[in-house]
Amino acid sequence: MITLQLPKADGSVEQYRLSGQPIERPASPPKFNRIAYAAAHVVSDPLRDLDPWGRPAIDWDATIAFRRHLWGLGFKVAEAMDTAQRGMGLDWAGAQELIRRSLQAARDIPGADLACGAGTDHLAPADARSLDDVIRAYETQIEFVESHGGRAIMMASRALARLARSPADYAKVYGRILSQAKEKVVLHWLGDKFDPQLAGYWGGEGFEACLDSVLAIIGSNADKVEGIKISLLDNAKEVQLRNRLPEGILCFTGDDFNYAELIEGDGARYSHALLGIFDAVAPSASKALVSLAAGDVAAFRSLIEPTVPLSRKIFETPTQYYKAGVVFLAWLNGHQSHFSMPAGLQSARGLIHYTDIFRLADKANVLDKPELAARRMKTLTELYGVA
Repeated sequence: MITLQLPKADGSVEQYRLSGQPIERPASPPKFNRIAYAAAHVVSDPLRDLDPWGRPAIDWDATIAFRRHLWGLGFKVAEAMDTAQRGMGLDWAGAQELIRRSLQAARDIPGADLACGAGTDHLAPADARSLDDVIRAYETQIEFVESHGGRAIMMASRALARLARSPADYAKVYGRILSQAKEKVVLHWLGDKFDPQLAGYWGGEGFEACLDSVLAIIGSNADKVEGIKISLLDNAKEVQLRNRLPEGILCFTGDDFNYAELIEGDGARYSHALLGIFDAVAPSASKALVSLAAGDVAAFRSLIEPTVPLSRKIFETPTQYYKAGVVFLAWLNGHQSHFSMPAGLQSARGLIHYTDIFRLADKANVLDKPELAARRMKTLTELYGVA
């Protein structure tokens, strides 16, 4: 029996008893009947981190080891995305190194697969003077990914959101980039809950107009679009998009609130997955997806649904700080030796948030090594003054 003292939101302290059971690992990478990308985080190196805000040091060995962990559970990796702190601690130079190293690691592992985030984050939004500046920035990053043998996920652009005045501006930029892409690209609709600078993306007034705008872009470039990830944290809006996509274009859920029902589907259509929460709950999600592929929907639900309250806590407002909860669980589960993040982002959440995550992770059977997790949680609470 493992117990420890945990603070509560009312200022009191309770003795908490762990009850979860770790999920067993598969002997070999399993197969799913959904495409499942886990958006992976990066591991900082606190012993070399002299400028965590400006040029954070990355522990490349631990970072790549975590990708091997995900590949071993059957996931594809969504590399250098917002979960890796793109635009919030990881700059384009760091992203290039991450992409190079991950592509090389994947070549050494049979069946390992990944797609890489390409955006415009090396171009400060205030420095972008025209749509052509945005186009050149996208060209730089997608050319880098493709020249290293990778496939691109075309990330939303803060610079484009600042400059664009209409759906036609988005159509111009996306049309130009997609026409040049060597392989099919996954588009990314990231809502302003994840990044307030992306408010109004796609150029429409309201969701319906934005939906029409992005569907027009996809329809005009269908031969270059594999699918679109939608991260609006609104399952009804995702279903609207999913139901209107052209034949052969995939919908990837990025809804870290409602992913269980969206992946399961409604009997006619379902979403594939490109999720940051799969970084944190990978063993549970893998086993759930194996059950779904076997037609055992009840087992799928029993495994995946307990992770949803945990995910909603991790992704609560302000949502862009969800990376802290993801890395917190990686530390609790022994994937890294510290709880330190690029740009010091671990400070973006408070102790009560982390203790809530700990309780929910235990209830969801997400703590892989309960004794280690309890020791590390105790260390954190003592650091914050809990006797």
